[in-house]
Formats: sequence, structure tokens, C-alpha cells
Amino acid sequence: MAVLLPRETGKFVSSLAKSVTINMEGIKRVVDEIVGFSSKNRLILNSSAGPDNLLPKPTEEQAVDFLFVADVMNFCFWPDKGSPKWVVSWNGKSYTGYYALCAALRKAQEEKVPITDPNFYSTISEEQLRKILRPEENASEIPLLSERVAAMRQAGAVLLEKFGGTFCECVKQADKSAHALMSLIVKEFASFQDEAQYGGKRVAFYKRAQILVGDIWMLFDGRGFGEFSDIDSLTVFADYRVPQVLVHFAALEYASDLMERLRNDEVLQNGSPEEVEIRGCTVEAVERITEKLKEHYVKSGGGDSPNAIMNATQVDHFLWNFRREYAGQLECIPFHKSRCIYY
Repeated sequence: MAVLLPRETGKFVSSLAKSVTINMEGIKRVVDEIVGFSSKNRLILNSSAGPDNLLPKPTEEQAVDFLFVADVMNFCFWPDKGSPKWVVSWNGKSYTGYYALCAALRKAQEEKVPITDPNFYSTISEEQLRKILRPEENASEIPLLSERVAAMRQAGAVLLEKFGGTFCECVKQADKSAHALMSLIVKEFASFQDEAQYGGKRVAFYKRAQILVGDIWMLFDGRGFGEFSDIDSLTVFADYRVPQVLVHFAALEYASDLMERLRNDEVLQNGSPEEVEIRGCTVEAVERITEKLKEHYVKSGGGDSPNAIMNATQVDHFLWNFRREYAGQLECIPFHKSRCIYY
């Protein structure tokens, strides 16, 4: 069965969705928020992992392989109900979520663990990875540790067998095409194959494959390894935090029974209709946001401004950081949870 690519998935799923609705008034509110932000601030792309040098500098030899390792494990950080979060300390500061993952990898590098070398992680043990991802005192262990071990081993084995032991070779083979690199990642690395059945079709989100491409583009500021002629081919990275922000702006609306389930902290099965609808409508909502943004910049003549936010990767970056900046304000909005390896 042919697989619908993420953009097609968004259109298809949103056209059939029963539990999730896209609200164009909410879409306009997001657009206004982004335009207001970009009129005052430049969206700094290569700061996506926050402050404190959590990501390598683009000049570092292992920068691309660091991003690859991080995104192989970039999924499912939320704790079970009643449990503390996974928290990692590094250089006197504490981090959660993706930031904690970057901090753990940076700490491993300082401890001379060859974490970016597939010769090491293709045979990594659960105990070795547990030590690398160890939490600070009184914090929970990272969820799905054994699944992360499996993903690392598989990814490392493929790099050694087919790509000379470095993800840089994958980037080179994609020949400056974001779509080609996403397709290569999904084809070769099993843990990135983020697909589901919905409405009689095979649909795909490829959240982690796309975010890996986006992370490279952002870190390198669209140059060198980050130069992609078709970066606009990527969609938003459909996870559990971006929908939360879209609900905050009423760009997405959940049916009352779904909202009640989320408020009761019910975990949705990966691939269930409701979970697919949340992610599919997120993709389509951001497509509509980027369309309206482009219309705005054409009318205002601001499309050439360095502050212009024009594609789904930039919109995702804005929304993800908005959620972190206003975490307290958004706490009242439940985010959907699905215990899986895809986001």
C-alpha cells in the first residue's frame, strides 16, 4: 500500500477527522502572534536546543553525528502520572526533555564516552546507556530505555554497513535535498518509520526524520551541511507539545469527549484514530498558518526580511519555544500522550 507523505497525510486526516477540528479564527491568531514577534525579533534558528552550549557549534567535527544520535533518541520524555520528571544536571544547571538529552550527551563527551561513534553505540548495552542518561538525584529514569538501546544499535549498525560510519555521508548522498534526506532516513533507519493506518490509507508523519533534517538546517543556518534547496518540503514536526500550543490559540479544537480523556490523563494508543487526528490536524493547521504568513509577507513586502518566518520548520521552532516560554500559562491545557518511539 502506498504511503501518504506528511503533507498529504495532514490534508487527508483533517478532511475526515471526527475528534479534532481546525479553526481558521485560531489560525489567524497564531499568524498574528508570529507576525507580532517577527516584527520585533529575529527567530534565531541555531539556538533550538536552548542556551548553555547544549548543542555543538557547527564548526565542531562531530556536530552532524551529535545531532543524529540526539534525534535517534529524541522521543517520549514525559513521566508516568505521579512520577517525577527525567532531569539531567550539567554544569550546575538542570534540564528536562530534549534539553536533558543534549545535556546528557554533552556530559558523556566530557567523560570521553565515544557517544557519536557508531562503533561504540552499535553494540551499546542497556547499562551503558543508562549511565549516559542517568538522571539527577530524586528524578525518574528516562522512559523507554530499552527502546532507545535498540534504536541506537540499529542506527549504528546501518551507518557502519552502508555509510562509512558517519551520518555526514547520508547528508552528502541527499545532495542538498531535505526531502531526499528525510526519505533516506525513513528507508534506512527503522526507528524513524513513523506511520499508521487511517481511513483505509497508510499515513505518515515522520516527525523524527523531519526534525533531524530541520535540526541540521537550523544548526548550520542553511549553509554547508545545512544547505537544502527544498527546506519548505518539510512539514511541522507533529509531536505532543505543538498541538498543545495550537489548542491554546484555538487553532485546534478537540471534541468534548476527547478533551475529557486528555484531562483525565488517559494515554492514547499510538496509531489510534484520535492520536492520528491530533497529529494530522496539527500538520494541516501549520500548513494553513504558513500559507497565511506567506500571504502577509507578500502584501507587506516583508518576505525578504531576515525576520520573516516563512516555512513549517520555522513555525514549529516558534511554537515549540512559545510553549517553553509560557509553560505555566499552558499548564491548564492537557497535551496528548502516547508512549511510543516516534515523538
